[in-house]
Amino acid sequence: MLLTRPADDCRALAATLAEHRFYGSCMPLLAIEPLALTPGQLAMLRQAQRYSAVIVVSKPAARLAIERLAAEANQGTWFSVGAATAAVLQEHELSVTYPETADDSEALLNLAQLHAALQTPEPRVLIIRGEGGREALAEHLRAQGVAVDYLQVYRRRLPQYPAGALCERIVSERLNGLVVSSGQGLQHLQELAGEQWSTLRSLPLFVPSPRVAEMARAAGARNVVDCRGASAAALLTALREHAAPTP
Repeated sequence: MLLTRPADDCRALAATLAEHRFYGSCMPLLAIEPLALTPGQLAMLRQAQRYSAVIVVSKPAARLAIERLAAEANQGTWFSVGAATAAVLQEHELSVTYPETADDSEALLNLAQLHAALQTPEPRVLIIRGEGGREALAEHLRAQGVAVDYLQVYRRRLPQYPAGALCERIVSERLNGLVVSSGQGLQHLQELAGEQWSTLRSLPLFVPSPRVAEMARAAGARNVVDCRGASAAALLTALREHAAPTP
């Protein structure tokens, strides 16, 4: 399988797959660039207890938020989109609630705990994320009368690779599947593939959610597998249920 997550996550996922006798080749298609925060933005983070809920949408967002938290800032009502993001926050003794059925904002919005947290006069939510993330979560909350603040702590870019590197990797290592962890990862996969996408789109493509699955099919991918989560466990389950063909 070709793994395309940011470098650290890619290596960790490859190691987990290897433990279960699946081969993963790391070719990160998302590089994380931290953004400088203004004093006002830092104050938003360090006064998390002022919000009805603080929602962290990704592992990079969690890591960068933790780096900027003051030691006394373990306050507030924290939520994450998935278990992996929650684990990063929990390592720093933050109490975090997350959906156990899927790793997406739709599952988060259905949590009874989030609904309860918003039952306050003039509820306000802080969303910690990367630059240019999805608007669906904020739009839904605003439609319910919730005020939403964003704290964007990083941007994503496509790392530099030589022309043809993607197909060369797949052919040389006889890879028989592709894994993307987000809609932007899918876009970067297509961008790097270029004209070769017409060939690569026939490979099994493992994606984390119905939304990304829909994007993949719209882009012409012919064998899309929705893992219903971005975790290693979700991918392993999907791999066992949808064995990729031998190249």
